[in-house]
Amino acid sequence: MKIHDYIAKSRNNEPFSREELIRMLSFPPESAENYQIMAEAQRISRELTYGQAEIHAQFALNLSPCPQNCKFCSFARINGVFDTEVQIEIEEAVRQVRQFEKDKPGAIFVMTTANYDFGKFLEISQEMRKNIDPATILVANIGDKNKDEARKIKEAGYQGVYHAVRLREGKDTSIDPALRLRSINAFQEAGLGVGMCVEPIGPEHTNEEIAEMILLTDRLNPVFSGAMRRIPIPGSSLSTFGMISELRMAQIVAVTRLGTSRTVKGNCTHEPCTLGALAGANLFWAEVGANPRDTREKTEQGRGRTIEQCKTIFREANWKVSEDESIFFGPY
Repeated sequence: MKIHDYIAKSRNNEPFSREELIRMLSFPPESAENYQIMAEAQRISRELTYGQAEIHAQFALNLSPCPQNCKFCSFARINGVFDTEVQIEIEEAVRQVRQFEKDKPGAIFVMTTANYDFGKFLEISQEMRKNIDPATILVANIGDKNKDEARKIKEAGYQGVYHAVRLREGKDTSIDPALRLRSINAFQEAGLGVGMCVEPIGPEHTNEEIAEMILLTDRLNPVFSGAMRRIPIPGSSLSTFGMISELRMAQIVAVTRLGTSRTVKGNCTHEPCTLGALAGANLFWAEVGANPRDTREKTEQGRGRTIEQCKTIFREANWKVSEDESIFFGPY
């Protein structure tokens, strides 16, 4: 197939095969073919969200050496970045969520490491929910949970969860991919919208792996998809591979958009960048506190971006930025 055949197939809203996704991922990132794919992805994203991008905010309840030992994560105990646990208390969590609420993000994500006490998570979450507008969308970014725990997350006032099967799950992590899938099913059965993306992508990941992950993510019926590149953690075993370019990440973001059902309105990229916005990303995150891609305790002093900075990036790509609640996490 020629590039115009791929674009025509996308315009007809026809699903792409694994081989077709691999072929689109195989074009050189700087090629005319890739730029046409990026343009088509942006067209789709703008059409699905009426030309408006969303910015979501995330803050962490804790920072801790994590026994799951995901090789790409600064929290992993094996990476030796952090050796002590830091937790914020209820008052600080309430202050942070109320501050974010004033900035009008589409949703507020609350993140913990996988070993964070679930009872404390629920206690803090219930207090946060009491102190914010009922319409404010809360999303949990936490470890694997069973059906009963998923139900309790919903009852604590969350509308969604971020949870993904990561590239080379079970090899670059100590987590069974089947457990990730069971958790996603539990969250969805509890009535929580699940966001996910193809992540964390490094130079060593093949087009075949990426294409298979795009198809898996689509089958899981997320509220948003997209792609995220891996940020090397100094001293980690994966840091020797380096990092893909923003243009390569933009290519993967675009192919993910073409390979994902139109029922999935959101297409994210992380970290925020203009090339991602040009390639069909309509969702960025602003971050405060601990960050699994940062070696600083407070990512706002490092890699993290503010809501205003994210708005500026989107506007450079001629996106309008929504200040309403996210349309991705509607009634589920």
